[in-house]
Amino acid sequence: MTSPERMAEHLVLPGVLTAEQAAETVAGILAVQREDGAIPWFRGHHLDPWDHTEAAMALDTAGEHEAAARAYAWLARHQNADGSWYAAYRDGDPEDVTDRGLESNFVAYIAVGVWHHYLSTGDDAFLDRMWPVVYAAVEFVLRLQQPGGEIGWKREADGTPVDEALLTGSSSIHQALRCALAIAEEREEPQPDWELAAGALGHAIRSHPERFLDKSRYSMDWYYPVLGGAVTGAQATARIDGRWDEFVVPGLGVRCVVPNPWVTGGESCELALTLWAMGESDRALEILQSIRHLRAADGTYWTGYVFEGEQAFWPEEQTTWTSGSLLLAVAALGGDEATVAVFGGERLPRGLDPDCCA
Repeated sequence: MTSPERMAEHLVLPGVLTAEQAAETVAGILAVQREDGAIPWFRGHHLDPWDHTEAAMALDTAGEHEAAARAYAWLARHQNADGSWYAAYRDGDPEDVTDRGLESNFVAYIAVGVWHHYLSTGDDAFLDRMWPVVYAAVEFVLRLQQPGGEIGWKREADGTPVDEALLTGSSSIHQALRCALAIAEEREEPQPDWELAAGALGHAIRSHPERFLDKSRYSMDWYYPVLGGAVTGAQATARIDGRWDEFVVPGLGVRCVVPNPWVTGGESCELALTLWAMGESDRALEILQSIRHLRAADGTYWTGYVFEGEQAFWPEEQTTWTSGSLLLAVAALGGDEATVAVFGGERLPRGLDPDCCA
């Protein structure tokens, strides 16, 4: 287990984490991880593949590579024949599926995690083992791509495809496709169809909001097109600045949904990561400093806080993915090479998204 003395400098950030605090947060994730590698939200709750991967990536930032590798091995062992995973497993038990829906962004995110782990470790054997898993996952996801480029958000438990697309989910998939293409390039196995799919998806995200369900009340739909790498430059700045006052509560964090008086740690950390990717590290640091009130005594983080009326932490849970998102954001600001590469766009394919598609 990572000790404060061994804690990487990139996880120490003034006003956010000391070395001792970072070690406590990492220990909190490790304490939840099952022996088989599964990382549920917290013990007794469910595991979903996206948040499981987010927590594994956070472990890699702390040098807990063996624990992270076990998390990816869990995904490899329990991948469905069609390349997918179920949406929820009770306490990470692969035999106790509580939601048999197959969500496209949940499935795609393994590409982000695998690429991050490879960049963290340089483990070629790991990449060889995980390539068939990533390949099957991407192929599952792209079978849900619509003619306009957007990705249908799920298959029902009976296999029926849902054609409606979510902007946040598709933006996350955009990042995952770029990571999958980076893996393919590293292995010298080009995937031109994936490149075309990523280009069409990026165009839809940037230029065709009407192709997605309207979830504009949610902060994730505000920042995820930028975090996922589809919206950049001046367009990204205009997007973030345009709704800043709606979503950011000074000194407390980021609302999950307007107008509800509820700030959440995950959304706050993801916005910080978005700001860092835009080159706005000072604003990113301010956001991370603003959620210190969500830190529990054991170093884990409450999911959110209701700041009006009967003020309280709500729901009363401390989730691995909230801790994971914080560690990833801190690692990016601290210059961790793998995290910088994955979320900053380094070593990811460029030029995939020409706005040429109708």
